[in-house]
Amino acid sequence: FFSPARRPARRTRGRAPCWRTTRAATPAAARTSTWAASTMAYRPAREGNLLSLYINNRAGGLIFHRDFSPNAAKLDTNEQMQLASTFSGLALIMGQLAPSRPSSGMQLLEADGFLLQSFDSPTGIKFFLTAEPDAKGLDLVLREVYTYYADYVLKNPFYEMDMPIQKGGKFCQKLDRMVAQVQDRR
Repeated sequence: FFSPARRPARRTRGRAPCWRTTRAATPAAARTSTWAASTMAYRPAREGNLLSLYINNRAGGLIFHRDFSPNAAKLDTNEQMQLASTFSGLALIMGQLAPSRPSSGMQLLEADGFLLQSFDSPTGIKFFLTAEPDAKGLDLVLREVYTYYADYVLKNPFYEMDMPIQKGGKFCQKLDRMVAQVQDRR
C-alpha cells in the first residue's frame, strides 16, 4: 500500500499516466501537484469536476438525471434507472448498518474513480451527485440543487410528487447555470 502522502493516481483512458504527490508543511496545508510522465511537465492539479446528478423519489425510482461532464459514464435510460435505485438501496443499507440510531445513512462514498455525495430532503427525496475524486464542497452543491428543486419544481402547480421532472424548465436552466459557475471556479 502507498501512504496518503505519496500514492500513484488512477490511470484514465485516453490520457497519459500521471503520478500525484502531496507535499505539505502541515497536514492542514496540503497541496497537490501532478507530474505528467508523457510531457515531463509540472502543472498544478485542478480540483475534480462534477460528473452527474441523480434525483430519486421516496420509492427509490429515478425522477431526474443530468450529466455535467463528458467524463461521466455513458449509460442508457435503463442503466441510469438501475444505478439510481442501487444508490437508494445502498443508502438504506448503510443507514441500517450504522451503530448509532437514528442514522442519516450514506453521506459520502469514496471510490477510486469517483465520489458519490448524497443528500436526503425532509420529504424523502434523495439527491446523489457524482464527481471526480478530488472534488470539494459537494454537500454545498447538493443543498443548492435542493433549493432549486424546492423553488422551481415543488412550487410548480402542474408537478405531481414522485413523478419525473420535466427537462428544459426553469429548474434545468438554474441547475445548468449553477454547475457552470461551479465548474469555472474549479
